[in-house]
Amino acid sequence: MMSTSNIDTDTFGGRIRLKELRVQHRDLDVAIAELTRNPHTDQLRVSRLKKQKLRLKDMITKLESELIPDLNA
Repeated sequence: MMSTSNIDTDTFGGRIRLKELRVQHRDLDVAIAELTRNPHTDQLRVSRLKKQKLRLKDMITKLESELIPDLNA
């Protein structure tokens, strides 16, 4: 017999992680916008932050797809 409490806990934990990733993504967006306003900003730093933001977006997309139930099941 399978317990639904584990599934519920996993889903809840996934939603918390998703929220954390979205906050980090938004924070990076703000940081990048601030840095790009300054003409003397280190472009390498901006580039690294943009790559980090893309990695977060990929993680968010993956987690969202895991949380959405498979409609073909």
